[in-house]
Amino acid sequence: MRQAHLLSSFLFAFCGVTAQEAPAYRDELLSFHQSIVEISSISGQELEAGDFLIDYLTEKGLSTERQFLPNSTTRFNVLAWPPRTTNSSRIILTTHYDVVPPYFGYSRSGPDPPTAETVISGRGTSDAKGAVAAQTVALFDLLEAGSVTGDDVMLVFVVGEEANGEGMTHYSNTVAAQNAQPKVAIFGEPTNSTLACGHKGGMLCNVFTKGLAGHSGYPRSGKSANEILMRALIKAIDSDLPKDELFGNTTINVGVMGGGVANNVIPAAANASLAIRVAVGPQTSGHLVVRERIEEIMRSVDPDAFTFDCPFGFGAVEINCDVEGFTTDIMSYGTDIPRLAGNHTRHLYGPGDILKAHTADESITLGELESAVEGYKKLVLNAVSGNATRKYRH
Repeated sequence: MRQAHLLSSFLFAFCGVTAQEAPAYRDELLSFHQSIVEISSISGQELEAGDFLIDYLTEKGLSTERQFLPNSTTRFNVLAWPPRTTNSSRIILTTHYDVVPPYFGYSRSGPDPPTAETVISGRGTSDAKGAVAAQTVALFDLLEAGSVTGDDVMLVFVVGEEANGEGMTHYSNTVAAQNAQPKVAIFGEPTNSTLACGHKGGMLCNVFTKGLAGHSGYPRSGKSANEILMRALIKAIDSDLPKDELFGNTTINVGVMGGGVANNVIPAAANASLAIRVAVGPQTSGHLVVRERIEEIMRSVDPDAFTFDCPFGFGAVEINCDVEGFTTDIMSYGTDIPRLAGNHTRHLYGPGDILKAHTADESITLGELESAVEGYKKLVLNAVSGNATRKYRH
C-alpha cells in the first residue's frame, strides 16, 4: 500500500510539472552531465570516464564496483547501489558510457542562467551520457524521497556498446553465474523520451568476392570482383527483404568496401562490410531468415563468387511499453537489450534524438535531460509497485 500511494502521488506531481519550472536537481544534473561529457570515452578507451564515475558515485554515498572485462585491466563496467540487505537489486537502470569517434568537446548555448531550452552539444551528450546523467539523478531523487532502497534499484553503466557489446555480455554472464539477475532492466538510449515497444534486430556481415585478375584493356581476360560485388549489393538493397507490420522493412547499410590493386588491373578480390537492420523476429533467429534471403539474392548474380561471414546477429526485439503516461515508438537501431540474458521485464527509454547521435551536431536540451529524469523515476516506481510485466505483442 505504501508503494502504491507513493506511485500515485508521484504520477500526480509528474503530470503537473511544466516545462518552465526548474527542478531542484537542475544544477547537479547540469554539472554531472558536463563532467562526463568532457571526458572522452571512445569505445576501448573508457578508463578515465569509468574512474570518474566510480569516484563520483562513491562520494555520493553509493557502494561501487569496477567489473573488469576478462583479460583487461583498463576496461570495466561501473556498478553502483545504495545500501541493501541482499547481494543484488531487483531493478537495474543501465546504459553505456562509451561513445563513437571522433570526440568533440562540451559546449552550451542559450540563456544564462540555463533554462529548459538551453542546448548542450558534444560527443555523448545524447548517446548515451544523457542517459547516464538522467538515470543517476533519478536514482538520487528517489532515494532522497525515501521511495526506493538498494534492494529495489542499482546503476549498471557498461563499456563497449558502440563496438561489440562486450560490456553487457560480461555483466550478463556474471550475474547469471551469481544467480543475481534483475527482475526489471530499464535501458537508456536516445528515444526522444518515448517508451520503445521494440527495436529492429541487427546483423553484421562481411562479404568476400572472388574474381579473376586480368588486363583492363581486355575485359574478357578476367572477372571483376568489384563489378560482381556492386551488382549483387545493389540487387540486394533494391529487393523485397523480410519485413514486419510493427518493425517495418529490413535495411542494408554498406559501410565499408574494398577491392582491386590498381586502376588498370581487373580486380581479383573485393569485400564489403554490411550493417543489416533486421525487421523480423523472433529475436533468437529472425536474422537467420534475413541472411538466407540476402545470400540467395547475391548468389543469383554469381553463384560461385561469394563467401559470407556474419559473426553476430539477432532478430527484431520486442520490449515492454505497457506503462501508463508514456508515448510509444519503435526504434530502428540496436541496443544491448538482447545481450542481457534472463527472464526479466525490459524497458527502453531515454533523452535525445537518435538522428543527432553519431553526428558532428550531437546535442540535447536541458529540458530533455530533465524530462528523462522524471521518466526514469516513473519507470522505477512502476516497477517497485509491481506493475512491470513482460507483456509483448506475441
